[in-house]
Amino acid sequence: MPTIGQRMFKLKELLAIRVGPGAAVLPKDVKRITMRMAPKIDDGHRGPKRFFKYILPRLKYRNPAVPITVDRKAAQTDPAVMTIIFGEAGTTATTSTSNAAATSAPSGASSNDRVVTIQMKHKSESEILQQLYDATGAQELEPTELEREELRELEERKERSKKDSERMIEVNRQRKREAQMLAAARGEIGVNPA
Repeated sequence: MPTIGQRMFKLKELLAIRVGPGAAVLPKDVKRITMRMAPKIDDGHRGPKRFFKYILPRLKYRNPAVPITVDRKAAQTDPAVMTIIFGEAGTTATTSTSNAAATSAPSGASSNDRVVTIQMKHKSESEILQQLYDATGAQELEPTELEREELRELEERKERSKKDSERMIEVNRQRKREAQMLAAARGEIGVNPA
């Protein structure tokens, strides 16, 4: 059974979703976000998958009221897209660039909603995040002093863990070598006279 220290370390690792890329507050007019991508990383779906795995949990943690739907059943050749639906009726302007283009309203969007689509295929997760920030005007949150201290402690703990692991590998190798030498001295292992 893990010790209390080990469990606290795991808990702090889980709480690391509070800071880092994607820890941003979306504006109030963002009504819904949907993503569609293939289940495998082939053919340009690596960036969207990494965005889903590493950045989206932080985004959802900071914006629990915004529904985020992810469809990972698209065909490998289909485009990977993120659709952002803005809910304010007063904003009817459309964004039309090479990276973000307005499209017809998907399910869950009324006729007054503004819809922005981001093409994610063949883009890294940081490029996708930057396009999301540009499209929504989201504000990334800086970590507090307490959060910085926790992150520093986590890094120190990982460094110590790595050193301890390397040391134990060497100790186990030495024990195995000693056991083989004792077994050879007892005559349990046939020694080749070569």
